[in-house]
Amino acid sequence: MLLSRLRDDEPEVFASVQGEGITCGLPSVFVRLSLCNLHCEWCDTKYTWDWTQFDRETETLTLAPDDVAPRVLALAAGGPRNVVLTGGEPLLQQRELSDLARRLRAEGLRIEVETNATIVPSGALAGIVDQWNVSPKLASSGNAAAERERPEALAWFAPRPDAYFKFVVRAPADVDEVAALAARYGIPAGRVTLMPEGTVAGTLAERSRWLAARCQTLGFRLGTRLHVLLWGAERGR
Repeated sequence: MLLSRLRDDEPEVFASVQGEGITCGLPSVFVRLSLCNLHCEWCDTKYTWDWTQFDRETETLTLAPDDVAPRVLALAAGGPRNVVLTGGEPLLQQRELSDLARRLRAEGLRIEVETNATIVPSGALAGIVDQWNVSPKLASSGNAAAERERPEALAWFAPRPDAYFKFVVRAPADVDEVAALAARYGIPAGRVTLMPEGTVAGTLAERSRWLAARCQTLGFRLGTRLHVLLWGAERGR
C-alpha cells in the first residue's frame, strides 16, 4: 500500500487525538495513505497527491499491510484503541486497506475510515469498518461537480448509521449547498457536521462564529479542527 512518508524511511503512522468530526478528541493512531482522486484548492495534505508541487518519490513509501500493522499495534499498546485510516483518499487502495483493517480489528482495535464519498466501499471493507467519516466536497473546493458528487457513493453512505458526514465550509453559501445535498440524499441533520476551513486558529475562530448561528438554525453539528488549534499545520499530529 502507498503511504505518505513522514520522515526518512518512516511512513506517516502516528498517535494523536482525532481532530475532526464526531469523534473529535478521541485518542487515536493515524495511518495516512497517499493518492487522491480529487484536488481540493484548500487541501492541507497536498503532499499526498499533488505531484506538481511535491516529489512523489520523496513523499511516498510502499509497505505491505503486514508491515504497517505492527507499527499501528506498537502505538496502540501505549493507550489509543481507535485507528483512523486517512489520506489522500483511502478507498483508492481498498484491497490493501481491507487487509490492514482486518488484522487490526482482530487485535481489538476500532476502525475509522475517512473518505470523500466518491467511491463505493467493497463488501469486504464495509464489514470491518466501525465508522465512516464521510467528507463530500463542495463547489468551493475547486473540483468539478461531476467529480465531487457521485450519486451512487453518496446513496450508499447516506442511510448508514455508522456514516457521519463532515463538510468543510469557507463561506455562508457553502452552508446552503450542504443543506441542499443533505436533503437530496436524505442525510439526517444529526449526522452532519459543519467544520470551518482554515489552518490557523484565528481563521477557524472567525468562521466558527457565524457558522455556529447557521448550525443552530439547521440542526447541524458545529465542528472544529482540534489538531490545528493545538499544533498548527505540523505534520504527524
